[in-house]
Amino acid sequence: MSASISAGRLIARLSRYGLILALIAVFSIFSAAAPTFLTTGNLQSILVNNFTLLAIVSIAMTLAVSAGGIDLSVGTAVDFASFAFVSLVLAGQPVALALLAALLAGALVGAFNAILISAIGVSPFLATLGTLFIGRSIQQLLTNGGNPVYLAPNGVPEAFRFLGHGTIAGLPVPLLIAAVVISSVAVLYSRTRFGRVVLSIGLQPSVVRYSGIALGRDVAVIFILAGTVAAIAGIILTSTVTVYIPSSGNAFLLNAIGATFIGTTFSPLGRPNVAGTVLGVLLLSIVSNGLLLTGLNFYWQQVGTGSLIFAVLAFSFINQKAVGA
Repeated sequence: MSASISAGRLIARLSRYGLILALIAVFSIFSAAAPTFLTTGNLQSILVNNFTLLAIVSIAMTLAVSAGGIDLSVGTAVDFASFAFVSLVLAGQPVALALLAALLAGALVGAFNAILISAIGVSPFLATLGTLFIGRSIQQLLTNGGNPVYLAPNGVPEAFRFLGHGTIAGLPVPLLIAAVVISSVAVLYSRTRFGRVVLSIGLQPSVVRYSGIALGRDVAVIFILAGTVAAIAGIILTSTVTVYIPSSGNAFLLNAIGATFIGTTFSPLGRPNVAGTVLGVLLLSIVSNGLLLTGLNFYWQQVGTGSLIFAVLAFSFINQKAVGA
């Protein structure tokens, strides 16, 4: 009996730390397969170019999933924030005002989802899917069929450029912003009553409802917050490339979903969590960069990424079944 309990505990630990083991494995493989992988420039590129934006969007996704839903419109929030930011800077408005407008644009996307979900009762999947389609159409209308909106290189304010390319104490500003977002949401879950309520909604919504907590209000707030967080990624994206490209935010959607659900393997309860999501983003970022350095065809890169997501989730599922048995 004691031997079976010990084996169960070992399997449970392997299940939880399988994500870290996968990180170590892919890091070792690409270190050996690609001579330039371990260079300082490439490692910095992974963090700034691969990790930063995906991490912010994935944190937005984690907020929605932790409340028992999903947000397929995080890319729309990224795009609307990007459009608002570029449009106001192009019109000669102060960067600070453009920042506020971008955050408000993302929050409005979240608020639209909140009305559909909390007030009308539409499921999060269908509500955010509808927002995705509506948002895509609005962007096409605003840009005469999907034309990019460029900022002239000589007309970019210094504060705008600083957000995308500046450094503080030698660290890239976009990476520092991502760190602040990650830390803030981690504190929200671990130190605030609201964060604990949100996690409870994801686990047992009926219990939360019967406890007298305003479940609809809290779900609405979490979707507005998810839209606002995604808007931060839109601001950084725009300040990095100095252009708004319609529907470009949707490029982060599938990887954000993948990172969030990979991150659930880091939780003993199999729940979304900030630390797991960050590790999931880091895993996908390393794989994306490593496959690119090995010269693998782009479409095979997608196959490799999808296979990795499946392998990590399957490993966790098998181990959790073994523990339950």
